[in-house]
Amino acid sequence: MEPPGSATASHVIRIRNAVFYAYHGVMADEQNLGGKFEIDVDLYGNFAEAARTDSLKDTVDYERVYGFIGATVLAKKYYLLEALSRMIAQGLLAEFPPLLAVTVRIRKPHPPVRGVVDHVEVETSEHR
Repeated sequence: MEPPGSATASHVIRIRNAVFYAYHGVMADEQNLGGKFEIDVDLYGNFAEAARTDSLKDTVDYERVYGFIGATVLAKKYYLLEALSRMIAQGLLAEFPPLLAVTVRIRKPHPPVRGVVDHVEVETSEHR
């Protein structure tokens, strides 16, 4: 599946359910006590050369991507998941030049709402 606005992306690398404990949210308790955040990313690019050479230097190292996401999640407190997901998406494009587009999904399990909710999720897509 191609990301919107990217006709040249031919491959996708997916990282699913990267979990971090962080301090994001509007409520004071969320900012002080923290909570679990689950993050998925779709990394779009043309990785045909990597498939041909079987070399890590011709693709995006998902260990580095995970480290970048973790550093971004922990660097600053955000009120909104929308702001955090945008920072991750834009940062991934800046940090990893082979990427043509990214989609970031952030889930907050059991959000502080007046009702039973499994999680809330925000999705952001950015492309070059």
